[in-house]
Amino acid sequence: METLALILAGGRGSRLDILSERRSKPAVPFAGKFRIIDFALSNCTNSGIYQIGILTQYLPLSLNEHIGVGKPWDLDRRDSFVTLLQPNNSWYNGTADAIRKNLEFVKRYASKYVLILSGDHIYKMDYSKLIEQHKKTGADLTIAAKIVPMEEASRFGILEADETLRINKFVEKPKNPQSNKASMGIYVFSTQALIDAIEAHPEIDDLDFGMHIIPEMINTKKVYCYEYYDYWKDVGTYDSYMEANLELCHDTSLDLYDPKWKIYTKSEDLPPVKVGETATIKTSLVSNGCKIDGDVEDSVLSPGVIVGEGSCVKNSVILNDVKIGKGCKIENAIIDKETVIGDNSVIGFGDDYTANKDNPKVLSSGLNVIGKKLLLPKGLVVERNVRIFSSANPKEITVKHIKSGDTLK
Repeated sequence: METLALILAGGRGSRLDILSERRSKPAVPFAGKFRIIDFALSNCTNSGIYQIGILTQYLPLSLNEHIGVGKPWDLDRRDSFVTLLQPNNSWYNGTADAIRKNLEFVKRYASKYVLILSGDHIYKMDYSKLIEQHKKTGADLTIAAKIVPMEEASRFGILEADETLRINKFVEKPKNPQSNKASMGIYVFSTQALIDAIEAHPEIDDLDFGMHIIPEMINTKKVYCYEYYDYWKDVGTYDSYMEANLELCHDTSLDLYDPKWKIYTKSEDLPPVKVGETATIKTSLVSNGCKIDGDVEDSVLSPGVIVGEGSCVKNSVILNDVKIGKGCKIENAIIDKETVIGDNSVIGFGDDYTANKDNPKVLSSGLNVIGKKLLLPKGLVVERNVRIFSSANPKEITVKHIKSGDTLK
């Protein structure tokens, strides 16, 4: 076996807040019918990599059910596998610690290379090109890198490389970055180099690639970067998640319709979309099983969504099996699965853009985010930057007006 892929999919995704209240970040729905992890999995199989370990941790049930035996990604064949790797005695305490706790799995399969991926980014990449460059340079480690806006560089591991692409400096999330060439969290290791680097640090509990492994290997091993220029997005915040979804309603460099590079997923068996006589749909993604009797514009509707007559959904992401009653106005909202919106409700109202009082860092742009399996009353008015958790008690919301910046949980 030449390449073993390990996908880090245990992240809580705390900045996704309500969306990761009941699921890990890689299991969050995206672009209507997909989950975030579908992109890394599909990239693997499209690149000819069929031996995959998925390292899960935080609330893994939804992710485990979605992946199953890997059939949608053609991973249930005799010469392929997908293995779900959960922590045994203690939780993962860093990216490299997660690999360390599964190092026997790596040794057992004795591949030439180990491809380590994050399970929570949106992109399409042919990993075979990355691996081919790794071979040609004789690298011990190759890091996929992308140019990011300078004002965002402090969020990433930042690297500097010479004209041969050999990395000579790496700083994890620098306060004053000197470069904007960012690590994408995609690594190819020669297997023995990975094993040696991890086993060299038994004393570090929170062993991390960006903080410990990469800086040390730059000084002692051959570490190169692989430059990537196509679409790639970390959807780790409400705003970036919303932006990435709504971009797909318009022209974007992320082509979901390319028959040569399909994104595979576990699909639900649902009937076709039904568009009523009074409905209008503009620049939107509408998934299977939806019934539309109102107006939908610049929005993403996941499978099984119902939009009642006289309702208008605009600039919103509506997840699976949400039921929107009649005469509703919904704008700039993310609504999680199986929530029911009562008739004549307004979500996204008024000119007060007070940031969320409990957590202004996650919600300040005017978005409203509503959790799953909630029952919202008829005539409810929700202003801006409101968070309603699925753990809200009672599940049936009884208030009729929620002010900007409020949280129900």
